[in-house]
Amino acid sequence: MDLDLGPEIEAFRGEARSWIGANAPEGLAELTDWTLGYTPGGYPRADVSAAMAHPKYAQWEARLASARLICPGWPAEFGGQGMDGVRLAVLDEEFHAAGVPRVRRGMGESLVGPSIIVHGTDAQRAYFLPRIICGEDVYCQGFSEPDHGSDLAGVQTRAEVDGDEVVVTGTKVWTSYAARANMMFALCRSDPGAPKHAGLSFVLLPFTDPKVSYRPIRQMSGAEEFCEDFIDGVRVPLFNVIGGLNNGWRVAMTTLGHERGGAAIVSHLNYEREFWELVEAARKNGKTADPLVRQELARAYTGVAAMRFTGLRSLASMAAAGPAGQPGPEASVAKLMWSEYHKRFGEIAIGIAGADALVRPDGPGYPTTGWQNVFLGSRAGTIFSGTSEIQRGIIGERALGLPKEPSANSPRQPSTIKPSFGKGAGPA
Repeated sequence: MDLDLGPEIEAFRGEARSWIGANAPEGLAELTDWTLGYTPGGYPRADVSAAMAHPKYAQWEARLASARLICPGWPAEFGGQGMDGVRLAVLDEEFHAAGVPRVRRGMGESLVGPSIIVHGTDAQRAYFLPRIICGEDVYCQGFSEPDHGSDLAGVQTRAEVDGDEVVVTGTKVWTSYAARANMMFALCRSDPGAPKHAGLSFVLLPFTDPKVSYRPIRQMSGAEEFCEDFIDGVRVPLFNVIGGLNNGWRVAMTTLGHERGGAAIVSHLNYEREFWELVEAARKNGKTADPLVRQELARAYTGVAAMRFTGLRSLASMAAAGPAGQPGPEASVAKLMWSEYHKRFGEIAIGIAGADALVRPDGPGYPTTGWQNVFLGSRAGTIFSGTSEIQRGIIGERALGLPKEPSANSPRQPSTIKPSFGKGAGPA
């Protein structure tokens, strides 16, 4: 099934394809496999890091910046092209088809920037956004805490007002890319006497400040991509508080909406590539004749297809909503789908790899094979950016309109929901 996006979008696709063909440096696509996905929680790909240090990548980055194709979804007045979700998805598809990278600014582009655009002042936009586009500021996320993971409203990191500054003190954990960041966007408690959601502030702080330290957390994959951070009295101007003091919850919800659903439309592309690599591995292992293996591969392919169709549905919804459309509860559907899929896919991959998967390869540190990395690292996907349990709660309450799930200490009330099976239908 393909989605007919109309002549205007098809014309845009042709323009994007032509521009990439005319501007991609010769040999860029051959530096590495830019289309192969990365498993968050697993080992980063050293080949990609090496390719990004090549002069051809710097040349490509400069051409993209000149064409405003870095952060292209941002409004034109803030350095982007104001592309809507449909055009961004088409652009991603064309970069993927050409085998070249779409240079991204990580969390700065996808999370911090949209939150500043929506909730920041004119002065904050003018200062922070250009620094993200040019790559000067690289952000990591300071949301989760040792005792407050999925309970985001319970964070205890303090932001105490002192004149025209706030003093940030506390501990954050499970921070992705901390070693590469020079800035952090943190949710802090600025009014301890206010209700949980009401006393929070969204603060941008320098992560290279001498009063910030962090330590890597070794995962079961052997990788150390997540960190625990210690913030000991870092002073930042009130200017760095986005959305105003004690309005951080509203800003954080904008951030999370983009975090959970931002790449849902084209995420199937990387998973599809990974799937066919596993099929090839099964052929080499002589397992494609095994009916159970074939059944598991069919299950995996069904998951990739479901992600594609979900992405097409989101694409159609965005096309209907126009430029004003914002991520909604459906973002949680996408996040739940890909994270649970990838965990299951890792289990299938280990089964196909067989006994060899029980032994790590030789080498310094804690090396893993590619399929071991997927199996071990993919489990993190069901935890970060909101656990699978959190996503199911959002889907149930915000998308399906179910009553809020009672807390462990609340008395359970009898359900008042009557099952409805549709007109003319009955229970199976």
